[in-house]
Amino acid sequence: MRVLFCTDPLVASRPDRAFALEVAAADAVGLAWSCVDFEALAAGDVGAALRRVRPGEATEVVVYRGWMLRVEHYDTLYSGLLARGLQLVNDPAAYRSAHLLPAALPFLGQDTPDSVVLPREAGLEWPRIDAALARFGGRALVVKDYVKSRKHEWNDACFIRAADDHAEVRRVVGNFLERQGDDLVGGLVFRVYEPLVPLGIHPRSGMPLPREWRRFVADGRVLVEAPAWEIADSTAPPAFDELARRVPSRFFSLDLAERQAGGWTAIELGDGQVAGLPPSLDPVDFYAALAAWDPRPLAS
Repeated sequence: MRVLFCTDPLVASRPDRAFALEVAAADAVGLAWSCVDFEALAAGDVGAALRRVRPGEATEVVVYRGWMLRVEHYDTLYSGLLARGLQLVNDPAAYRSAHLLPAALPFLGQDTPDSVVLPREAGLEWPRIDAALARFGGRALVVKDYVKSRKHEWNDACFIRAADDHAEVRRVVGNFLERQGDDLVGGLVFRVYEPLVPLGIHPRSGMPLPREWRRFVADGRVLVEAPAWEIADSTAPPAFDELARRVPSRFFSLDLAERQAGGWTAIELGDGQVAGLPPSLDPVDFYAALAAWDPRPLAS
């Protein structure tokens, strides 16, 4: 198995400094790595993107650890690597299943808050948004696109106090759409806000910090997990084994949070290759677990 890091945009011969701790951890456990040029990949030049990637002698599994990729760029990366004898651990369908929230919702099922999806291509006019939110009555919501929220702008562009408060909806959603701009992915997703066990308030954004954990799952088994926030929290979530078996991905992240009303809820999935490491998770522990997993290539 090999790890694929993004190149530093200023020094193309080395990995991006944002991933320095992960590179050092990969070195510490003896995992080989190569660099992919993220900017060239985003520009559609897969040859330039992979010019520093040594081909595999046979089909070799690659785990990408870098910036989030749009699905079309992931497709290009997957095909480009396969032509070089390298197989990304997740195929394009698996990447979509965890990276895009609407694709993940069927696998999260009843283990996640009620949600409604509004694709951008169908229009995001206010009457359509109001009609879609009528099902929620006066419940509180959060809004995001298919990949990201603006949770660190909690009160301005994420949290809606009441779905039937049209002025509030327009203020928060309007801010979200304006600030996402061309980075908006897919459309809008509105999700019921469930009160979670509080650990504190983010000092800059005012976002509530709940008891939340990030779990990495590899071939259906828990690889590693840790609290999501830099706050002491020893309460680990339950197994959620049935949910994990439903997800058609070899390597994904699962964010879990404890409800004030009792029990835990699944917040979202993420592709394990682009999910960030929680601050309390030692990168060496993560890469040691990756090295011990050592996934086998799938038949093409």
